[in-house]
Amino acid sequence: MQGGGGGGGSDGGVALGKKGFLSTGNRIPPTLHSLDLPDVWIPNTNGRFILSSNISNEHTTTVIDGKSIADDIRSGIAEEVFRMKNAIGKLPGLALILVGKRRDSQTLVRVKTEACNGVGITSFVAELPEDCTEDEILNVISNYNENQSVHGIVLQLPLPPHLDEEKILNAVSLEKDVDGFNSATMGNLALGGREPLFIPCCAKACTELLLRSGIEIMGKRAVVIGRSMIVGLPTSLLLQRHHATVSIVHAFTKNPEQITSEADIVVTDVGVPNMVRGNWLKRGAVVVDMGANLVKDASVKSGYRVTGDVCFEEAKGVVSAITPVPFGAGPVIISTLLFNTLIAAKRAYRFT
Repeated sequence: MQGGGGGGGSDGGVALGKKGFLSTGNRIPPTLHSLDLPDVWIPNTNGRFILSSNISNEHTTTVIDGKSIADDIRSGIAEEVFRMKNAIGKLPGLALILVGKRRDSQTLVRVKTEACNGVGITSFVAELPEDCTEDEILNVISNYNENQSVHGIVLQLPLPPHLDEEKILNAVSLEKDVDGFNSATMGNLALGGREPLFIPCCAKACTELLLRSGIEIMGKRAVVIGRSMIVGLPTSLLLQRHHATVSIVHAFTKNPEQITSEADIVVTDVGVPNMVRGNWLKRGAVVVDMGANLVKDASVKSGYRVTGDVCFEEAKGVVSAITPVPFGAGPVIISTLLFNTLIAAKRAYRFT
């Protein structure tokens, strides 16, 4: 998964289309409830399915610029943070908890800290040893739960195997769970008419990439490859809230290539480099590659390069749009984390 780490429930208009769902110009964020429509089935009067396509056999592939989209989101966040500081003398605060010395986790914590600094959010970092106990982590979380200067808490995943990840994640106060991992958040995301306090960051980043690129979700056939708590599950739920017809492909799915080849929108996060080949994809489909895999490469100074789950070179020329890896989904995921932290601080200070 790239990066790590919406607005929760207040009334407001929906900012769709190229502006996406995170319209920081709206000081009150839009709600998922405003997307809800009744499930009214319209019978097919001629008794057969009609398949239509406006996709030409000849087209170029648009590479979605995640960095530009992320910069746009962060610009709006920085303006709101500045306005908050001037109005009430307060700043949002994000706490990051790192367990062990995994190189990728250390990098992500550093990137998130730098992103906070870039928009004016105060960051706090707690580092614990690989062999720490659950009680030690729970104590850190409890302290951050009580700290009024901290509005969001992020536990950098994965945790060492001896720790109960679900138990620890659910110890984070719901009001500070800006990653959106709490089971209550997932439940509210799944149920029409319910509004989670925070939309999970990866899921929200996916829809922002699509909407801000002018890609319609409603009525489209989407396939999400992977069903992790971080990406696959919340993304499938959020796409359904946007009225896509969603299928999930997982490790036990039979004929995943066939299922994927029927999708208008493909989202991946399986952690397998280049697993999705060009012949898996329908001509004109849109691909959001949320994977970030380290592949050995002697030609690179570091000895490795980052690649996605989709074979990028094979997908180009087949799909109509695709996110690159890196600089596709990753920067937007970080931006949605900052956005959720801002919203948490606004709620805490009752600042509108």
